[in-house]
Amino acid sequence: MESRNNTNVSDFILKGLTESEEIQQVLFMVFLLIYMITVLGNAGMILIIHLDPQLHTPMYFFLSHLSFLDLCYSTVITPKTLENLLTSTSYISFLGCFTQLYFFVFLAATECFLLSSMAYDRYVAICNPLHYPVVMSKRLCCGLIMGSYMIGFTDSLVNVLCMNSLLFCKSNVIHHFFCDTAPILALSCTDIRDIEIMIFILAGSTIMVSLITVSLSYVSILSTILKINSTTGKCKAFSTCASHLLGVTIFYGTTIFTYLKPTKSYSFGKDQVASVFYTIVIPMLNPLIYSLRNKEVKNALIRVMHKKEGSRKLK
Repeated sequence: MESRNNTNVSDFILKGLTESEEIQQVLFMVFLLIYMITVLGNAGMILIIHLDPQLHTPMYFFLSHLSFLDLCYSTVITPKTLENLLTSTSYISFLGCFTQLYFFVFLAATECFLLSSMAYDRYVAICNPLHYPVVMSKRLCCGLIMGSYMIGFTDSLVNVLCMNSLLFCKSNVIHHFFCDTAPILALSCTDIRDIEIMIFILAGSTIMVSLITVSLSYVSILSTILKINSTTGKCKAFSTCASHLLGVTIFYGTTIFTYLKPTKSYSFGKDQVASVFYTIVIPMLNPLIYSLRNKEVKNALIRVMHKKEGSRKLK
């Protein structure tokens, strides 16, 4: 990376979550368990959706991509965090740090717009059910997915290119457990106002555009649900989007708290807690939220298990 010619920093030191060895051991066990659940949960969700034909619908098409993003999202952050907790060294190369930052921003931005696409899917399903198969065509679903990935790719590329011009001559200690935008900007000895404004605009527009889309979709959904006369009908309609609404609330709540504020207001303690939540915990929660509250996923798992048992007996 050309930025090595612009700085005398060859690598960074990740400050981590704590300097206490006892707490590090506890965190290692907790994060390892969370990561194992994340991998099994998201990979299992993708596999079930792929194997069961009854789940080959737009909603589960989006959900399979959400699981894929969460799996990659967690893998970008957690293994390096586990390594730093297990060993006394917490170094990360300059190239490794910016690679981690690139994929982190790419996956986070993509997930924002994927959640918007899922909200639109629920809006059409509840507010315009008769036209749902026509509106949510395979072509539109693929277009929404590709658009989400392209926006994430562009946001991340611009973000990293902006930070590529930074000079690091003060310190190489990142006060965080992974390479995030704010703590890296805090190390620069150059004027970061223009870069900070650009990154703030990128992050702000990504979060706000996707959040406005989600909000408008759910305002229409709630308006439609309230017009339903029967209580059973209201509960059934709301249950179809309850899991997504819960996932959206958790994701956007922690993201807005962390990123829609100036770099100078970065707090080593509070922001780390929020970061742990949306980088490590949320990727584990999503498959649990969407499976435990979803009868279709549970029934699909039972059907897949019965098929495997049947094939074994035939052999």
